[in-house]
Amino acid sequence: MKKLVLKSVVLSIVCVFTLQAQNTNFEGYLFAYFEGAAESRKSEEQLRFAISEDAINWTALNNNKPILNSDDISQSGGIRDPHILRGEDKNSYYMVATDMSTASNGWKENPGIVLLKSDNLTEWKHRKINLSKDYPDKFAEAYWVWAPQTIYDPVVKKYLIYFTVKFKDDDKLDFYSAYANKDFSGFESVPALMYRAKDGAIDGDIIYKDGTYHLFYKGNTKDENGKEIKNGIKQATSKSLQGPWKESFEYLDSYANNKTTVEGSSVFKLNNSEEYILMYDLYSSGRYEFQRSKDLYSFTQKPESFTKNFHPRHGSVIEITKEELNRLKDQWGNVSEKPRHYKSQGNPIFTHKYTADPAALVEDDTLWLYTGHDFEGGQKGYKMKDWCVFSTTDMQNWTEFPVPLKITDFPWATSGDAYAGHVIGKNGKYYWYISTNWSGIGVAVSDKPEGPFKDALGKPLLTNEDCFASSHSWACIDPAIFIDDNGQTWIFWGNRQCYYAKLKENMIEIDGEVKQLNFEGFEFTEAPWIHKRKDKYYLTYATEFPEKIAYAMADSIEGPYEYQGILNEIAGNSNTNHQAIVEFKGLSYFIYHNGGIQTDGGSYSRSVCIDKLEYNKEGTIKPIIMSTTGVNK
Repeated sequence: MKKLVLKSVVLSIVCVFTLQAQNTNFEGYLFAYFEGAAESRKSEEQLRFAISEDAINWTALNNNKPILNSDDISQSGGIRDPHILRGEDKNSYYMVATDMSTASNGWKENPGIVLLKSDNLTEWKHRKINLSKDYPDKFAEAYWVWAPQTIYDPVVKKYLIYFTVKFKDDDKLDFYSAYANKDFSGFESVPALMYRAKDGAIDGDIIYKDGTYHLFYKGNTKDENGKEIKNGIKQATSKSLQGPWKESFEYLDSYANNKTTVEGSSVFKLNNSEEYILMYDLYSSGRYEFQRSKDLYSFTQKPESFTKNFHPRHGSVIEITKEELNRLKDQWGNVSEKPRHYKSQGNPIFTHKYTADPAALVEDDTLWLYTGHDFEGGQKGYKMKDWCVFSTTDMQNWTEFPVPLKITDFPWATSGDAYAGHVIGKNGKYYWYISTNWSGIGVAVSDKPEGPFKDALGKPLLTNEDCFASSHSWACIDPAIFIDDNGQTWIFWGNRQCYYAKLKENMIEIDGEVKQLNFEGFEFTEAPWIHKRKDKYYLTYATEFPEKIAYAMADSIEGPYEYQGILNEIAGNSNTNHQAIVEFKGLSYFIYHNGGIQTDGGSYSRSVCIDKLEYNKEGTIKPIIMSTTGVNK
């Protein structure tokens, strides 16, 4: 009888707490996250905020810059996996985050947690916990302390903080927990084991519904030898935060049965709806997606994508009121990132970031330069998540504009790769044709050459299916656009095989059949570019590997072309090259990339350069002389 009365009291307390939360007039959402596509790992591992009115379309606050400096709030200099919670009194807010800097320490020991508290969402007090130092008797051997989260326990009227722990020389990944003290500056007692999944678990998120606590986490399945054979989002349930927890061995995410990996699951309820959102980070492919549920047991099977102007990693969402939404906008929403100015000192023309795959557009007295963006120095592969735009009126003084386009602006681009593109102006608009590795060629549009640009189609313009003579996955890349004297627009593209087609007047549809370009001596690798001088058409392109730039000439854009030879040799310290050729203020320029920034430049950390291009009397092009002085002569 006593047990029955106690159970009724507990359920009543929980129901009152849930009803209070439901009665709050929420009109928006706040997303706390760390970034996955910043210019460096150091800048990625910082706390950021984004807002939304529908939980689907998101806008980064503070221009996707950190709202707090990790050096100030953490021991390591980095934070990951931020979790945000509205306090039980509705007027306080709590955050916890992994105290970890992979930029400084890699994936080595990180036993720390950052605790933050606020009364207004804009000013935060912080504290730090180091389990191995603060609780040496139990956690001296703690190696990883990952993805902390917090939830209010209405039974004891305290905030429970829970997290994954891995000890040295032990592969087990278990959840531990402890109640926070009254001022949310530490633990009341030594953390204790909370839940042990059969094959380990990380990235837990607990949500309460209808008398049951649901713990969502990244779990896995191992064979009899302990080898992982499957992983994805799973859940365990309990009637109490103290357990016991019942593990479900069913995977909830849509990717558990293939090689696409997910982590960082987080669940929240939509305002004025019975639906819940289960969102997760597809970290290996650079995407963030979600599925829906009404009962937290069964979820829609087709994943959906958010619309956003940032690239989140593991984060969390809370509902916010209109007043809170406006407060956040007042604090961080009206900051306008301004263009930045640089003076070129020669080649490479920019040394503050790594740029590649140039394309150029001339309008009146301005040259617009569009580039890809290799995110870090010394990269071991292509990490390209957005594109850049610069302008100049004298080839020496340059203006860099805010990021005009990101790969996440194309939800269909599941490759997550922001490869080479080309911008052209027509009919008062500007069209940016981009490649995405194996997801195809897309097109974005803007009213201004500096952007911002938006996906014009919602799907690829061209895919590998259009590359009829190719069998490899990256055949559909490197678009190049040319508008002929009669107004007809053409698109050339390809890797190993060169394709071309007409574009319709609307610039977003192919007009007629796709054709393949072939001629004697044509050893095509990639990076086609078409330009015209007098009555001659010039096709330049990358050939062989490591790549050189070769060229051919014709009397018609469709050929026949006559091979003319190598235009420039292998660009220093880079296996690839990619060129643009333009005439600007009476002079011709050859724009390309190399790996010339020392000491971390290379084949995957490239830099755009410019040298003069000159013609012989008969119209052929003189070999390009690559230089460090460039056009600053």
